[in-house]
Amino acid sequence: MRFVPRFTDGQEFPHSLGKIVCIGRNYADHAKELDNPIPTEPLLFIKPATSAVRLDEPLEPPFSRGEVHYEAELALLIGERLTHATSDEAERAIVGIGLALDLTLRDVQTRLKEKGHPWEIAKSFDGACPLSDFLPLSRVPNWNALTFELEIDGELRQHGEGSDMLFPVPTLVAEMSRHFTLEPGDVVITGTPEGVGELPRGAKLRLTLTGGLEVTAQVVE
Repeated sequence: MRFVPRFTDGQEFPHSLGKIVCIGRNYADHAKELDNPIPTEPLLFIKPATSAVRLDEPLEPPFSRGEVHYEAELALLIGERLTHATSDEAERAIVGIGLALDLTLRDVQTRLKEKGHPWEIAKSFDGACPLSDFLPLSRVPNWNALTFELEIDGELRQHGEGSDMLFPVPTLVAEMSRHFTLEPGDVVITGTPEGVGELPRGAKLRLTLTGGLEVTAQVVE
């Protein structure tokens, strides 16, 4: 079933989910843990709307295709059309903030990278982007003060802080709008902190975000 963006107060967003615009290596420590260079400009890619599933429903990654890795991220719901936007315009267009998992078929991605091939199929498969509901934003928050965490079976695996992003939210969304026009219903996910790893079968996940958002998820066996 197609993912429908909605807010934590139960209201559905009046636009369908569009594309999901992503950034790689937006946290220096994550780049280092994967032995990748720290980027000097945003590394952008897109997941299609068909990759989105609800984070609070059972997650069924394609384990038959090799290791599936989790990457917890901050998710932003776009409410206005943005193209070549300023940072201020980008901030004002964000109407919701939530959580996402950027699931990666790591074995598939590694093989494709070694051959110099595109690796969209490792990042954009059906179910590759579990998304939470969105906290509604009535004003621009303090992006640097935001923190989010991922626990797996009760163990803290990832802790992210807005202040640690290489490309802060306003700068990032504005830069994305230079390359891809952002439409109402598009979602931006903002990169993952260190601590990524293999998603265990049968695991129970707990994700939290400052502002009162908490989501639990169950991975199928």
